[in-house]
Amino acid sequence: MVEKSQTHSTGLWPSIYEPFRSLGTRMADWLAPASDASADDNAYRITVELPGVDEKDIDVQVHEGVVSVTGEKSEEREEKGDTWFFSERQFGSFSRSFRLPADADGEKVDASLKDGVLTISVPKTKPKLPEAKKVKISKG
Repeated sequence: MVEKSQTHSTGLWPSIYEPFRSLGTRMADWLAPASDASADDNAYRITVELPGVDEKDIDVQVHEGVVSVTGEKSEEREEKGDTWFFSERQFGSFSRSFRLPADADGEKVDASLKDGVLTISVPKTKPKLPEAKKVKISKG
């Protein structure tokens, strides 16, 4: 007895379906870009992956202990083959917000963009040591 193969051949059309395979993941990346947060003794650092986004299209704000990164992302791509042509344009807004710890100095936030990675640095404040207060003793 000969068994039939369960594989399905798409023939001449594999390039047409390829862009739709990872559409959900790609849409999520556009709406909320990948990010990472770290800290050392002096500062907190937040990195946000924004490949292909121009600095003028990114807005970083600090408000009430929250750092917000918003902007516009657009990308165009074309592919050609012997018997096919594919053109894709993607446009959309993105937004990420990060709550700062209590010891972060939100007044001294710094941001830089290099090779598609936005790095936000937030210095830590020096802990305030409680001061001793002299209590006057009254006669009573």
